[in-house]
Formats: sequence, C-alpha cells, structure tokens
Amino acid sequence: MAGKPPASDPVQDAPEVGAPQHSAVGIPAIAHALKISQQQMGVRRTALTLLRVNQKNGFDCPGCAWPEDDKRHAAEFCENGAKAVAEEATLRRVTPDFFAAHPVEDLATRSGYWLGQQGRLTHPMYLPEGAERYEPVTWERAFDLIAEELTALGSPDEAVFYTSGRTSNEAAFLYQLFAREFGTNNLPDCSNMCHESSGSALTDTLGVGKGSVLLEDLYKADLIIVAGQNPGTNHPRMLSALEKAKAGGAKIISINPLPEAGLERFKNPQTPRGLAGGGTALTDLFLQVRIGGDQALFRALNRGILQTDGALDEDFIRDHTHGFEEFAALVRAGEDADDTLRATGLTQDEIERALAMVLASERTIVCWAMGLTQHKHSVPTIQEVVNLLLLRGNVGRPGAGVCPVRGHSNVQGDRTMGIFERPAPAFLDALEKEFGFAPPREHGYDVVRAIRALRDGRAKVFFAMGGNFVSATPDTDVTEAAVRRARLTVHVSTKLNRSHVVTGARALILPTLGRTERDRQASGDQFVTVEDSMGMVHASRGRLEPAGPRLLSEPAIVARLARRTLGDRSSTPWEAFEKDYAAIRDRIARVIPGFEDFNAKVARPGGFALPHGPRDSRSFPTATGKANFTAAPVEHPTAPEGRLLLQTLRSHDQYNTTIYGLDDRYRGIKNGRRVVLVHPDDARQLGFADGAYADLISEWTDGSERRAPGFRVVHYPTARGCAAAYYPETNVLVPLDHTADTSNTPASKSLVVRLEAARES
Repeated sequence: MAGKPPASDPVQDAPEVGAPQHSAVGIPAIAHALKISQQQMGVRRTALTLLRVNQKNGFDCPGCAWPEDDKRHAAEFCENGAKAVAEEATLRRVTPDFFAAHPVEDLATRSGYWLGQQGRLTHPMYLPEGAERYEPVTWERAFDLIAEELTALGSPDEAVFYTSGRTSNEAAFLYQLFAREFGTNNLPDCSNMCHESSGSALTDTLGVGKGSVLLEDLYKADLIIVAGQNPGTNHPRMLSALEKAKAGGAKIISINPLPEAGLERFKNPQTPRGLAGGGTALTDLFLQVRIGGDQALFRALNRGILQTDGALDEDFIRDHTHGFEEFAALVRAGEDADDTLRATGLTQDEIERALAMVLASERTIVCWAMGLTQHKHSVPTIQEVVNLLLLRGNVGRPGAGVCPVRGHSNVQGDRTMGIFERPAPAFLDALEKEFGFAPPREHGYDVVRAIRALRDGRAKVFFAMGGNFVSATPDTDVTEAAVRRARLTVHVSTKLNRSHVVTGARALILPTLGRTERDRQASGDQFVTVEDSMGMVHASRGRLEPAGPRLLSEPAIVARLARRTLGDRSSTPWEAFEKDYAAIRDRIARVIPGFEDFNAKVARPGGFALPHGPRDSRSFPTATGKANFTAAPVEHPTAPEGRLLLQTLRSHDQYNTTIYGLDDRYRGIKNGRRVVLVHPDDARQLGFADGAYADLISEWTDGSERRAPGFRVVHYPTARGCAAAYYPETNVLVPLDHTADTSNTPASKSLVVRLEAARES
C-alpha cells in the first residue's frame, strides 16, 4: 500500500458510536501512530523519520507549535505529530498521470480525506482557462503565467497573498518582502482565523500579542487554568508538561463545554506508569461552561478577588497597571449571581471552588485556544483573562502569565516575520531602510476581507503559500464562489486538497519541499527556522530525499517569482537569498528586533528565546506604558427555545483541515465525520433519538439560514443547550460577516442552530 495511492474514494460516512474515553494516549496512541506511519512510509522510513522529529539536529514537527524541553526524549513526538509526518513523508505520489486520469470535475466530488491520501505532488501543474484537466508545466512557464497576471493588474491591491502557518521564518520573510515590493499589504494568514483575537487582546493590554510564559514556567506554577482547549488531540505533548507541573504541585482547572479525555487522565507513553499503570489524573476541577460563557466566568472570579481582603497585589497594580479603578467600579456594579449562572451554566459552588483555587495560588498561568478566540466577544473575553492575572500580579513573575496555545507550527513565526495585513509603522520603516524601497502603508485584507474582495471583483489573483484556504474559511458556498471569480489562483503545496479543485479561471499547483526533506541549494544543504508557541526560535533540518526532482523550496519559489515579477525595479538580491538562507537571516537580523546575530544564535542547540518585555522586565509597550485593565460589559450568546448553540471543532484524526482518518477515538466515534454531539436531555426534548439523522440549520438575525445536511445525532455529555460538530463540514453554517469584534476572526464557536429531521436524499 505504501507506494500506491488509493484508487477510489473510500469514504462511507456511516458513523459508529461507542462510549467516550476518559484517558488519553497510552498504548493505543502508540499503536495507531505506528500503523498510520507504516502504511504511509513503510517500516524502515518510519523509524528513520520519527526519530528525527523535534530533535535539536532534526526537523520541527509540521503539526502543532508546542515547545520542547531542553532535554529531549528519543521519541519526541505525539500521535498526531506522527500522523502529520507520515502524511508528508509518504511514499505515495501524485504525478501528471494522476491528473490526466482525473478531470477537475471528478476531483471536486472527492472528499478532503481522499484527496489528501493520494500522496505527494511531484510536478508543477497548470489548469488553462476552460480546460478539464490540470497539465504539467515547467517552472519557468509557471512563473511567467503568474508574473503576467500580476503585472497586468490595475493595482497591486488586486492581488492577495495568503500564508499558512507551516511556512518557515525564511520563506515568510521573503514572501512578505515580495508582496510589499510588489506594492500591497494584502497578506492574510491562518492567524486571522484562529488566534487573531488573542493578538488583539494582548497587544492592547500587555503591549505584546504573544504569550508571556516559557515552558519552564509551567513547572513553577501553582495553578494552571486550561480554557477552551483540547490538548489531547490538538497539542498532545502539552499533556506531558501538565503532568510534570502536577508532579511539582500545580493544580489544574479545565474549562470547556465538552469533557476532554486528555485533561481527565494522561497515560504518558514515555513512562512505565503511563504504559502499564493508570496514568496521571490531570484536572482537579472541571468547569463545564456553556459555549461562550467564559467571559462571565472570569468576570465572576475577578469579582470574588475584588471582594476578598488582601487578595490584590496592590504594589503591582499601583506600579505597573493602568485603568484599575474604572475596571473595579464596573465589576462591583455588574451582573448578579443569577446572570452569571445563566451565562456559564455552572453552579455557585463550582464558581466558589474555582475562586478558592485562584486565591490560593501565588503563581497562575491561563492557557487557551480556539474555544476562547472564535466568538463575537472573544477579545473582551481574553482581556478578562488578563484582568484576572493583573489583579494578583501574575504577569512578569516566574510560573505565571498568559499562554495562548498556537495550533500550527510556525504560525507565530510568520506573524513575527511580517505576515500581517496591518503592519506596524516601525516594521515598515525598518524594511524601507534595509531594502531601499517605500513599502505600502495602507492596511491590506485579512482573510474575511480578502474573500469579500474576491467576491466583489476587487481582487483578481489569489496566491496561497501552503494551507487549504477554501476548506479553512467560513461560509463555504460564498467562499468557493468568490475564489472562482479570480483570474488566477496559485497554491504552493505538498499534497492535494479541496482548494486545488475550486479554482479561478486559470490555476497553478506548485509542489514544494516538506519539513522532512533535504533542502539543497547552490551553497549546500540549507536549514530553516521556526518559532514555537512560547517565542523560542530554533532550526529545522530535513533529511529525507525530496519526493521528486522537480520540487522547489518555498524560499526558492518566492525568490524566483520575485525576480520574474519585479525585474529591474527591485534591487533586492533574490538570487543570493535562494542560494544561501543565511543571507536571509542576516537581513532578518537587521529588520526585526530580537533577531540580532540571528545566524549565531540559531546555531546553538535548542535555539533562543525572543525578548518579551512584560515577561522579562515587567515593561509594557502599550500606549499608556503600563499593563491595561479593560472594562467591558459581559456578553454571552443565547439560543431561543428549541435551538442550540453549536461549536465547530476537530476530530482526533484531524489537524486543521487535514483529515488523517475517519475516527475520533477519544469521543467514541468511528468511521464517520458527519456527527453532531448533543446532550441526551436536549436531544430527547428536541425529539431526536441517539442515532437519528438531522440537518443542521444556522439562523441569523437578518432572517437568513444556512444548512448542513445529514448529521448523525450522538447523545453526548456536552453542556446543556450546546452542541458540537466537526469542521470543515460545518463551515457552511458560518456567515462571512459573523466575526469577532476588533479581530474580525470568524466566530465559529457560537452558532445558533436548529435540528431538522434529515431530508430524504
């Protein structure tokens, strides 16, 4: 099986449902990881590849952005990391013969799972206007086609340059440099859809849009609050850190509408207790909050702190914060207990138990992910988290701080490198000084605005550096129609996905090297760098032979495209950058603070930490020069009688839009993805037995509706009045304009839906 792609789409979405599990990892995770790895890579390649993942002289896992300890285990990867590596290092190949056998119309009927399972792309492919099939094209002709379209635009702002978090620091820096030399800040990226709310909230309150803790801080904490996050599936190596924190005496509060197996009990596969024993119980208090009730919960905790004598860190508040009195006045005059209980779905006893744990902790860390960032009121929710930490001085103290857990390897590094539609003036000034051109100053399009621009004909060329834009974005029908209006769509990719079959009038697929592969350039073998979720920068070196001789690296693709498009108008040494990535790092060192002596720093095993004022010196680069308390009214979504609040989420056999398989082992789901998880009492009240099929219809205040058909109803212990289903299948339910205030992130975690008996097909 390892050398041949599947011949037909195997997806038979007929979910089988068992009981959810109450522990994560252990022997089943090892077995599943090895099974998938050997299917994709074979036995020998599996051993050689997995032993290099996340090692100091190896390559960074293309999955999540969780950091590594300085001391590494020989098997420094998790189950989903092994799946991500296997997908990239697979022996399956998608050659021109495959495209000759499969018209685009046929490929468009295939599932995302099937497309991904076909294997690695090996040749540049071109879909001419009006053609039925992709055909092979030379790299020279591909760059000519792109340059022709770009230079024919009426304005550089008619081009959109999208980026996935998988892109290295070196490639991201070149990519934004090319876009800005071309003349636009239209640089949407996957951050716009995930942690943009975190960046917005933290920039306003602390002055830095990143987390303020390092990995060792978790081991020093008294209390770790994990809110809106499922580490067992999305960041499995975080469980090892939580286990180590527990061994050091930390308590853990988990806040989530769904119970998550990994936060209940962790069976560490690297220890005898984890393999053969009962593992480690992680959560000391589980708060099963209603969807979107987190702001109300943190506000209630903050009210309790304010009402407790001696609970405030008055010296910290006086010396390092701004806005405390306004915030305190709002909280003291705010919601009554009944409002809080309605918003959170919790009992007063549960809130008081959480408050007691907060008050008993001198060093508190709050971790969060998409469960907090993808609501209309996400930014004030995260600001309320910051308020909680500021009240007790838990920023800039060892074992304390904010910890937004990024979901994609180097998504944080891309933003550091300048992949941002709203660049800071200081960054543009540094670019201008270093490269001698005047960067555009007008803000560009984020993801949602880019889709609108494509829809309205204001954007005509769409270029994606990685990712699966069509499947990752909201309002699927609107997005696909918008993309089809483009004159040209281009995707730099390692594997097939849905975005390759939803095209503009013309389309290109440009195959690129993966993290696992050796990158040979004119000056010799190259390495790239990445930034993890905690601001550590380190090298990544692939060792495998490339999937085919025609692959180019991402830096090489950008450099060649820039030379072909910009020509003599650019004095940037693009050819030198392609030959030697150290030359790129030298320029990064002169443009971006914290990267001084970049090549020397990254040569150290394990890399280096970027500076962080709030963490390092309690200095806050905000408008006030201090950490800002924020006073916002409490919001939470509500659903009318007979309706539910739906959140979209991942299955365990999934990473973002990449589907590794059709199971969600920890939730008891097998062989299917079209399921909706509903509390048994809610399901019975709505008239749906366990196993019945329903259409999901989202309802909006303008009277519009969106339908996702054919979901098996699963009676599941979620919070009352709430439901959950997987994306991208449910992205169709999320309107393009349903976004978070300030950050404009799609609010995919709070949809009002009704269930209707599934229509007959």
